[in-house]
Amino acid sequence: MKIARFAANGQVLQGTFENGQLVVPSGGTYDPDDVVWLPPVASFSKMIGLALNYSDHAAELNLQLPPNPILFNKNPNTLVGHKAKVVAPKSVEYMHYENELVVVVGQRCRRVKAGHAGRVILGYTIGNDVTVRDFVQNFYRPPVKAKGFDTFGPLGPWLVTADEISDDGNLDVRTFVNGELRQQGNTRDFIYSVPELIEYITDFMTLEPGDMIWTGTPKGISHVRPGDVMQLEIEGIGVLENEVVESGEW
Repeated sequence: MKIARFAANGQVLQGTFENGQLVVPSGGTYDPDDVVWLPPVASFSKMIGLALNYSDHAAELNLQLPPNPILFNKNPNTLVGHKAKVVAPKSVEYMHYENELVVVVGQRCRRVKAGHAGRVILGYTIGNDVTVRDFVQNFYRPPVKAKGFDTFGPLGPWLVTADEISDDGNLDVRTFVNGELRQQGNTRDFIYSVPELIEYITDFMTLEPGDMIWTGTPKGISHVRPGDVMQLEIEGIGVLENEVVESGEW
């Protein structure tokens, strides 16, 4: 099931995406081109990001592989939905997309073993962990500014329930900019699998329903500028699309 949130006719609605239409519980349908898409997860207490969870991405940045998962907090002010604008800060040298499988937790959990991790997963969506590389210095400076600008967390287009993803450790990941393939990878190349991440995080932290784990991005980041359209695709989920605009256009 593909669960979407959107605004139409002055209302915030939740429905499913079926046969090219958005269907609400009453049976009404909406054209996806006539709505404002919202992040598919409305209620959560935290978003945990992963840095360097693909070995090829660490190599392209000339960084050593981490001995343990490198975690950071992704802030809620960054979230926008499918087709929303991503605002480029002024006078930055290197701003890039990061195509990430986002795992959404379905129940309160603590000390979950990797072998039982599937029981606590509600579903999956696509996250674009937009980053200004200018502000990333080293492992010991959390990337709050680099990844924390308003609009730097496109999420969507919908939440795909866990029963539709047979193996989150074997999903193709591709990013296009203006129709050009820029990034390609597969979640089989995770340094830390989704079950391993859930076990690691819940060993010291309680996860609540709606909490999200942004699992990192593969090799292939590149600079994006105002006017560029980013299309992030993950197998079995869909395509998340957002345009970059100048700060004065927002």
